[in-house]
Amino acid sequence: MIDTHAHLSKRFCPAVAGFANLDAVILAASNIEESKENVELAKENEGKLWAAVGIHPQQTDPKNKLSIDEQLNYLDDLVENNKKWVRAIGECGLDYSPVLDDERERSKKEQEILFRGQIALSIKHKLPIIVHSRKTLEEIMEIIKSYEEKTKGVIHCYTGGKKRIKNVLELGENWYFGIDGNLTYEEGLSEVVKLIPKDRLILETDSPFLTPIPHRGETNKPEYVKYVYQKLAEIWEMSFEETEKIVDQNARKLFAI
Repeated sequence: MIDTHAHLSKRFCPAVAGFANLDAVILAASNIEESKENVELAKENEGKLWAAVGIHPQQTDPKNKLSIDEQLNYLDDLVENNKKWVRAIGECGLDYSPVLDDERERSKKEQEILFRGQIALSIKHKLPIIVHSRKTLEEIMEIIKSYEEKTKGVIHCYTGGKKRIKNVLELGENWYFGIDGNLTYEEGLSEVVKLIPKDRLILETDSPFLTPIPHRGETNKPEYVKYVYQKLAEIWEMSFEETEKIVDQNARKLFAI
């Protein structure tokens, strides 16, 4: 099993735990500090944890006074100096919903500049991009389609419903749908997943958020991705082992692990 999206930085998870039974975990980042932490965690857990580095559209390290250009340059250097451990850029994207307590209000223009900058990094370093999309999927797809260069990545925590599946597939064969623990308790999402091609789907926890049944209400952790695998196997009417083989193959292909 592979959890393709977890937050294990100090801000979210003071004690790194809960991934012993997994083949791999992709560590998503929200800001510069978490990007650095992800690289260190990947070095300390070589072959098990893999780093993504990126900047969320509404999050930043409170101590960080760097401009957007300076932050993008920092990420560029971080990837260049740690190619062995970095497997993706993100999470990044657009988010027009109200900001939460630990988030930062960025204008739509600032968000687009930041997002485009990270797409450029993903192209430069030939890495997939982990896309955060909250009420902005159509805008995000327009931006991605504006690049002549081939891109690859995942729409993290896909919530685009049935009608946008075709649009995501049109981004290209190297674009995937990330499905999280809410699959275990949202019947509508189960119906959406039935329409997604099996070879274009990967599974995530988004730890410490979106905890699946039977642990809903608790803090999520990577090992709980097994419940998402179980639910998917039920939806596909396949064995757990067959489901695991397909999903893990998709994850390994996208993240080159």
